Amino acid sequence: MRQVSILGIGSTAFGRHIGTPIEALAVQAAAQALADADVARTEIGALYLGNFISGPLNGQEVLAGMVADRLGLPNIPCTKVEGACASGGIAFRHAALAIASGQCDVALVVGAETMTHASGAEVTAALNCAMDNRSDGASGLTFPGLFGMAWRIHASRYGTTRRQVSAVVRKNKSNGTRNPLAQMGAELTDDIIEQSPMICDPLQLYDCCPVSDGAAALLLVARDRAKGSGRMPVDVLASVQTRGASRIAGHADLCSFDATVSAARKAYEIAGIKPQDVDLVELHDCFSIAEIVDSEDLGLIPRGQGAAWAAEGRTSISGDIPINPSGGLLAKGHPVGATGVAQIHEAVLQLRGMHTNQVRDAEIAMTHNLGGTGIACTVNILRRGDA
Repeated sequence: MRQVSILGIGSTAFGRHIGTPIEALAVQAAAQALADADVARTEIGALYLGNFISGPLNGQEVLAGMVADRLGLPNIPCTKVEGACASGGIAFRHAALAIASGQCDVALVVGAETMTHASGAEVTAALNCAMDNRSDGASGLTFPGLFGMAWRIHASRYGTTRRQVSAVVRKNKSNGTRNPLAQMGAELTDDIIEQSPMICDPLQLYDCCPVSDGAAALLLVARDRAKGSGRMPVDVLASVQTRGASRIAGHADLCSFDATVSAARKAYEIAGIKPQDVDLVELHDCFSIAEIVDSEDLGLIPRGQGAAWAAEGRTSISGDIPINPSGGLLAKGHPVGATGVAQIHEAVLQLRGMHTNQVRDAEIAMTHNLGGTGIACTVNILRRGDA
């Protein structure tokens, strides 16, 4: 298997892009990645596009081929990848595998979603396709309900408090104020957070990531191809995908997602590193409590201590393990199919030393993308090319 490197990146801002078609956002991000890598369109051997709900919300399903056509790419394999909220992360892994296995030397990854034009009911119904609607859907369960239950169990077991969870919100929203790609950065106080509307007890408004539009793209190459490019490559040390339970009843513990635990374990093994070697992580904080659970599942923080570490500032940009220096989904927004690709975009900026919220001396970054009720997960470990 060949070494794979990321040579180019691109991203739109996340937020409201009313009137801009999803394929136009995807082309915009992809064109940025191509220009950043200085790679000709004729060199691209495959395109993988992550998307979840463009069919029900936009009436567009064949996005991969459409985007390739509008970019003027050759008649190459173009594949749309769906894995709920992990769609973008899975698309990235497929592209990395295509290069590692020698199927092509250059591959383009795109993630895209537009959601803000739809009503709240339409978005909720579309997102609920990420659960088993024949079982959990019939109960009226929504994803705020799932993570509200996770919070209650975490609080009962470990003593997690509202004020500790608010520390996650404050951190991520503050990080977002310095990220030009973020949708909803803000400097919030505990009182503002705790007085916001209740969404699904104990989750309140600021505990939930916003609905968003956006696209992100990555240009992947064989490591040998990156040599002599004049650009600093970011090497892919590991890219792992796992499956978890499709139904809530299938989870042994709502304070942990097996898919994340197993993906992280495999990623560390493949990369030949330990959790303490990771300099920063962009993880799937679709809700504030999710960041706490994810950080523990990834082995970055001892079990039950995720909330305390956030409250103590140990997950800040200058802390023990910087978590979501981009602002995460809570601040950047969550255009579902784009999120996994955008996380890697943010990590590459960090490893290049070019992020607006730069983590000092960052050499190794991790990204984590979790889909649905934990049914799909990707974990990637990246290293600065000159490290």
